[in-house]
Amino acid sequence: MENFKKNWQIQHNWQLLFPVLGVLILGYCSYRLADVIVGNINLFLVLITSVVLFSLLLRLTLFSFKKLEHKWILEHRWEMIRVFIVFSITGSSSVFIGKPIMALIGITKDNLNTTVYWILYIIVGLVFYQIMLVFFGWLFGQFKFFWEFEKKMLSRLGFKKLLSQ
Repeated sequence: MENFKKNWQIQHNWQLLFPVLGVLILGYCSYRLADVIVGNINLFLVLITSVVLFSLLLRLTLFSFKKLEHKWILEHRWEMIRVFIVFSITGSSSVFIGKPIMALIGITKDNLNTTVYWILYIIVGLVFYQIMLVFFGWLFGQFKFFWEFEKKMLSRLGFKKLLSQ
């Protein structure tokens, strides 16, 4: 355990919450993906597929950590897990909030061309993604990181003039 704490630069036991939460989220995602891939054929097959997917996703995540560790400026390595959690929650939330917002505006697949509907859905999702990214970043104690990330993203989308005022 001490080696794990040293590797992830964990000084306090409460910081272990984020690696544990990250592994639980990764396990849940692996199970959900396996359930979609295999279907309700056999629970044993779903569990085996979940373990394989978990292993692959864990390797991909650790590879991503290695690549982004020098690019993202964070005080401790364990904070990268917190950043990944914020990205996953924000991405999922923006997808879930898109449909009710579209319905509230009065836009449905029935009253609009399918292509136009999906373009608007992506735009609405992108707008709420930007807002929720900063909010969830603040909620998880990473406001500064996500505010800088947001400014860089908005600048790339062409809102550089708006940010400089």
